[in-house]
Amino acid sequence: MSRFWSDVVKGLKPYVPGEQPRLANLVKLNTNENPYGPSPRALEAIRAATGESLKLYPDPNAEQLKLAIGRFHSIDAQNIFVGNGSDEVLAHIFLGLLKQARPILFPDITYSFYPVYCGLYQVDFETIALADDYSIRVGDYAKPNGGIIFPNPNAPTGCPLPLTDIERLLQSNPDSVVVIDEAYVDFGGASAIPLIAKYPNLLVVQTLSKSRSLAGLRVGFAVGHVDLIEALERVKNSFNSYPLDRLAIAGAVAAFDDRDYFDKTCQAVIASREKLVKELKALGFEVLPSVANFIFVRHPQHDAQESALALRRRSIIVRHFKLPRIDQFLRITVGTDEQCAALIAALKEILSS
Repeated sequence: MSRFWSDVVKGLKPYVPGEQPRLANLVKLNTNENPYGPSPRALEAIRAATGESLKLYPDPNAEQLKLAIGRFHSIDAQNIFVGNGSDEVLAHIFLGLLKQARPILFPDITYSFYPVYCGLYQVDFETIALADDYSIRVGDYAKPNGGIIFPNPNAPTGCPLPLTDIERLLQSNPDSVVVIDEAYVDFGGASAIPLIAKYPNLLVVQTLSKSRSLAGLRVGFAVGHVDLIEALERVKNSFNSYPLDRLAIAGAVAAFDDRDYFDKTCQAVIASREKLVKELKALGFEVLPSVANFIFVRHPQHDAQESALALRRRSIIVRHFKLPRIDQFLRITVGTDEQCAALIAALKEILSS
């Protein structure tokens, strides 16, 4: 049936999501899911929303969710856009803000969905090489462009960029939209959201999939100047007026209002990450600095792909990327302390053999 495909579809190279195997007794450390469940208040809100009202369309503006996000971040609802996971929000950003006459810029090692969006929406782009230590050098982005986008912390490296550097980037690109993708910022990073009042060209994207353990609910949002938000609303209402269902809105509102549970689980992940980093370094691994719920590691004497396969044989899966510059790294999601202990025990066995 490919003879019926459009030229755009023929040229697409779709994003490949992390593997979701159905295996018993699996230690799953490959897709950066939170090892702790959602807020009990979020689960109760979802249950309460399951009833007769599901025959009715949800609020197309998701006003209660925007107000909850606003309460949490101390911003106005008019500065917030919500969508079906941050991937949908990003898709609207590429079409509504980044499809410009000049190429957009993003790192050569980053979230692999960015070039996929460029292919889908026919957006020209140029990749900017990370430094030898895998950090982002904002000075390299001081060139004509149609926009800039990257995660902070970056993915898959986990490395953070200080807010002072993001401000320098904004100041040197006043005529371009700068999109900071903060999917993992709650695990020790500094959010750029407080900067939106000062920089009308800044758009910050976040998700409830990671720090709020709601990857299965699909809720994401963007924060920025009202002009940027209006562009996204125009795209959304030309595509799908109801991207968030009643259950998603109810669960997301409750998750934002349960600040204590959010803080507790984020701190638990951070503590496990720091312990895991120390143990991996003791085994001879090089570990990049991370403020995410994952770490990026390599061992000077052991091939990454072979190590990943050896872990799989022991029912532990991690993520390996067969890409230039990072093919000797493994990305390891921070699990529970028990999962991390199982990982360390397996690696000790693999390294000794």
